[in-house]
Amino acid sequence: MTDVLARLRALQQGDLPTHGGSTLAYVYDSGLAEADEIGRQALALYGATNGLDPTVFPSLRTLENDLVAWAARLLQGDEAVGTVTSGGTESILLAVQTARDAAPGIAQPTMVLPSTAHAAFHKAAHYFGVRAITVGFDATTYKADPDAMAAACDDTTVLVVASAPSYAHGVVDPIPEIASVASARGIRFHVDACIGGWVLPYLRAGGVEVAPFDFVVPGVTSISVDLHKYAYTPKGASILLHRTAGLRRPQYFAHADWPGYTMLNSTTQSTKSGAPMAAAWAVVQHIGEDGYQRLARTSHDATLQLAEAAGAIDGLTVLARPETTLVALRSDERADVFTIADEMVSRGWFVQPQLSFRDQPASLHLSMSAATAPRLGELIAALEQAVLQAQAAGPVQVAPELAEAAKALDPALLDDAAFDGLLEIAGLGSGETLPERMAPVNALLDVAPPRLREALLIAFLDRLMRPT
Repeated sequence: MTDVLARLRALQQGDLPTHGGSTLAYVYDSGLAEADEIGRQALALYGATNGLDPTVFPSLRTLENDLVAWAARLLQGDEAVGTVTSGGTESILLAVQTARDAAPGIAQPTMVLPSTAHAAFHKAAHYFGVRAITVGFDATTYKADPDAMAAACDDTTVLVVASAPSYAHGVVDPIPEIASVASARGIRFHVDACIGGWVLPYLRAGGVEVAPFDFVVPGVTSISVDLHKYAYTPKGASILLHRTAGLRRPQYFAHADWPGYTMLNSTTQSTKSGAPMAAAWAVVQHIGEDGYQRLARTSHDATLQLAEAAGAIDGLTVLARPETTLVALRSDERADVFTIADEMVSRGWFVQPQLSFRDQPASLHLSMSAATAPRLGELIAALEQAVLQAQAAGPVQVAPELAEAAKALDPALLDDAAFDGLLEIAGLGSGETLPERMAPVNALLDVAPPRLREALLIAFLDRLMRPT
């Protein structure tokens, strides 16, 4: 046993740190060692349980109902019901599936969303045959445009979507105005609060001005909120809330017309480990109301300080004033954000590059956790140094002929051999090893059209995830 665990620990040495506040995407760290330990113990305690049938493990039903009740109270849903899912994407998938199945008379359903909405909605469109109609956003505020969304709705629209906040820019869409659009047409309206739903209510309780975004807004019919983000629980826990039980009913799937047990599911999973839910329940109970209010304010205050300091660095621009705990940064022509990201990694910090989108240049995404707040001075110093080093190196140059070729390629016409060649050119090689620096790779991906980006990364992932 000791050898096996030692091997796991050795393998982890190549991973980004999950604790300590230096990884500013993918993981969220409260900085509370006792909460982490309670979560680990609950994971182990419930590792063998299965939420497929709540009558077999009634403790899981209690844990789920407790978590849903907590979230419903936070998001001002007096009659709200909900389901614990495996993450924000599953919550979003179920919101779209439920809206589709609630309108069986619409043969070719659509949903209307701003182009800033999370990519998970496009995954849902792909899975469930609900065509995504995307509309632009305000180029100054980066928020959804309610008038454009209203114009895009028609008799096929089963769902309207907005964010609180958007992942890419960290701003809250005008929820009341969009809710009015949806309500006037009798269309369901989902608020993606996966990353903000556990922060905004506690900021509001602490006296921070928070624009209405939850069930207090008439017309909001469902909300997704992740526990494994700013509730700081172990990975694998999100909640999808519906305003009423009647709105949730189409989410359920049942099948009895076969010789086995009658399948009855509330999520896309059948077998559903009780471990993440138990861990989430334990951490939420341990941190409690006062703890979450303190953590939310700590993260938010640090985010505002980071934005102010980053905006003062020569060569950086803050895209929008943060409304929760997310910061989006852009560099000027003297450097590129991809090199800045690499320089940050070399200094022990992970920040997430975001490729250009239409007329919007590439940017950097930083998610602030409470554990990062005590190290804010270190983070700002590293960012200053990274920008200076990136400016000294200059932007990564992609050969003009290569950029033009990338724009002209049709990924649907490429075979595996062609993808192998493109991966080599992009610096992704055979997929057996990861590049030491990602800036040249990201720079090339940045000049490629979105469809080619997708195809290249799928080809890379396909080669990366093969047995050795």
